[in-house]
Amino acid sequence: MAKRDYYDVLGVDKGASKDEIKKSYRKLARKYHPDVNKEEGAAEKFKEAKEAYEVLSDDQKKAQYDQFGHAGAQGQGFGGFGGGGGAQDFGGFSDIFDMFFGGGGRSRDPNAPQQGDDLQYTLILDFEEAIFGKETDIEVPKEEECDTCHGSGAKPGTKVDTCSHCHGSGQLNQEQNTPFGRVVNRRVCHYCNGTGKIIPEKCETCGGAGTVNRKKKIHIDIPAGIDEGQQIRVAGKGDPGKNGGPAGDLFVVIRVRKHDFFVREGDHIFCELPLTFAQAALGDEIEVPTVHGKVKLRIPAGTQAGKTFRLKGKGAPNVHGRGQGDQHIKVKVMTPTNLSDKQKDLLRQFNELGGNESTDEQEDNIFQRFRKAFKGD
Repeated sequence: MAKRDYYDVLGVDKGASKDEIKKSYRKLARKYHPDVNKEEGAAEKFKEAKEAYEVLSDDQKKAQYDQFGHAGAQGQGFGGFGGGGGAQDFGGFSDIFDMFFGGGGRSRDPNAPQQGDDLQYTLILDFEEAIFGKETDIEVPKEEECDTCHGSGAKPGTKVDTCSHCHGSGQLNQEQNTPFGRVVNRRVCHYCNGTGKIIPEKCETCGGAGTVNRKKKIHIDIPAGIDEGQQIRVAGKGDPGKNGGPAGDLFVVIRVRKHDFFVREGDHIFCELPLTFAQAALGDEIEVPTVHGKVKLRIPAGTQAGKTFRLKGKGAPNVHGRGQGDQHIKVKVMTPTNLSDKQKDLLRQFNELGGNESTDEQEDNIFQRFRKAFKGD
């Protein structure tokens, strides 16, 4: 069965705010959470709503989905939005309130697997590289597990102790009596910074972080037709996860250098074609450049400035594989300068012979209105 649109799943418009998206998800989560709703299909509806919320509540993932749809959710190329848990990872009902209100439910285990951070890299392409695509290697500065301590943060030969203040929970509870009863406030343990661990002797290589910064070479396959501002997602190439959690993803943001002659709008390419007065008046057959090579173009006699010709299929390929754009060529008639005396005489003769009169009915009307404006008619 085809996946439903994430906006339809949450029942919101494409322009919905984050608050509207959160409110809609919270309503669906309370209705279909497996701890509350035991009806058949409720678990699948909860999972579907959770997946939609994870994408639409994240600006980067939402932009990726808006551009590439569900084709981006396959874990490679453009798609896939990582983040937490498999199909059966529903969590307890109190997690719903933890997500929106913070606290109040069960504490999170600081030693539980955590997904690594996503990374972003800006890649600048030449105009033609964006049209035809390419394969390339990029070097991305990222965190990697420390080879000395293997991610523990402790000096080799020493051990990591459990924090004696929070007993490994990473959180401290503070009780407070209020008119409404006893309230327990939960805060991050400042002795272990929420890790639940104390490192008596830190690794000299990573300083106890368990990770080090290195430049990593990553192979990128850039699809033909990619455009300015679009992103390529490389799954699992972000920062490493913690406590055995999965790595984050790498998002490659595309920037395209401007071309001296061509301008791109979507899948179509535009350019201006300079013609001499003689070429425009008498017609000609000329070669014009395209990103696919030179092609012959017939210029009809009497071609006017601003006339546009279309070369079908000579634009950019659609990045989704939906056909090919066109090239649009706009005529620009060049007025000659620095004329010789002979050229000036010939133009005067042309003018005396009625060269300034147009046989085109529409242009003739323009000249008539122009004359009337000066005669005061």
